[in-house]
Amino acid sequence: MAGGDPRSIYRPPWRIDLTVRPGVRILVPGSVLAALVARILEAAGAPAPASLALILSDDAELSLLNEEHMGAEGPTDVLSFPLLAPEAFPPHPGRPGGPRPDAFPRPPGARVHLGDVVVSVERARMQAAIGQGGQTGDVAWDARDELRLLVAHGVLHVCGWDHAEPAEGAAMRALEQELLAAR
Repeated sequence: MAGGDPRSIYRPPWRIDLTVRPGVRILVPGSVLAALVARILEAAGAPAPASLALILSDDAELSLLNEEHMGAEGPTDVLSFPLLAPEAFPPHPGRPGGPRPDAFPRPPGARVHLGDVVVSVERARMQAAIGQGGQTGDVAWDARDELRLLVAHGVLHVCGWDHAEPAEGAAMRALEQELLAAR
């Protein structure tokens, strides 16, 4: 599914390229989502200057992407497509180590593209409506809060965070909540 012209929102040193697919009703202003993305990139130690694409879509597109890239059938709430290896970012709880000295080779002032995050706004609405939000499936809250969480979750994945291991998963959840609380 294609469509929707990207709108670049600058939160120096970051550029967030926001695309809203046709027919998708945005729940949270783009400026608010861009500010959230900028906070996450800062907290995750992303290289600067950098860009990230945020695509607000629906279950149909997420279902196609989920099958094509993850080998899973059906829609999911968020998919991340990082362009840098997790080792390119600073260590964090659950993932020791550190960035390589040459982790971000580029000409001075060049903007590196970190990756893309695709969120199903439809799924955010549904999860919030039935009380299955919060990435744990047991949080009843507003669809706007669920959308913000999905954006935060996806951006952290682009920045090398994961939740496969319990320690890193707990740290990721805690950072998500901290970042969402700092409106």
